[in-house]
Amino acid sequence: MNETVVLEISQLQKTYNKYLAHQVPVLRGVDLTLHAGEVVGMIAPSGAGKSTLLHIAGLLDTPDAGDVRLNGRSVLGLSDRARTAIRCHEVGFIYQFHHLLPEFSALENIMLPQLVNGQSQKQAKSTASDLLEQMGLLARADHRPAALSGGEQQRVAFCRAVANGPKLLLADEPTGNLDPETSDQVFEVLMRLVRETGLSALIATHNMKLAARMDRVVRLEAGRIA
Repeated sequence: MNETVVLEISQLQKTYNKYLAHQVPVLRGVDLTLHAGEVVGMIAPSGAGKSTLLHIAGLLDTPDAGDVRLNGRSVLGLSDRARTAIRCHEVGFIYQFHHLLPEFSALENIMLPQLVNGQSQKQAKSTASDLLEQMGLLARADHRPAALSGGEQQRVAFCRAVANGPKLLLADEPTGNLDPETSDQVFEVLMRLVRETGLSALIATHNMKLAARMDRVVRLEAGRIA
């Protein structure tokens, strides 16, 4: 295993409603390290805080205490502008629901984050086409999300998440909205894409069968990594 640390989470704590009588502690001192090229599955019961943990790791939320280091740099104290730049360049995020923009084609959905990131239209289109081809969806490039199946929509979302060449991929139940057969097929494509790009990935899932195919599995329980 590559010893380079991509993601290091230290003593992360998060409580909701912390200034009210009914406080909801979610994270109670989470420690987690993810190495370059490593794919880690995270199993957690509903309400255990896995989405919160992923959002903090992806700089979409902030903790009450603790630290997050990406590629050796502490990121929680950075300005909003710096955090946004890191999300654009270094982190890819996949949700349970694809969140594709309905008015744009599959190709355009993958091009958009690249264009926002300053890529030329020609290069963005080339990268998007290459990713769709890897996913077996090049023939569907001009279709809008409504014309795609659930599995196809999620594969386009995978392409969009890695279009800017991030080093870290965070996935929150990426196949949770699909039937078992489609889920297995889409997960196989996701794993191939992660392996081919050398990404590090933290993937939250309820599916133990899928989790067993990752490099290792951790369990988030009672606000800590068990």
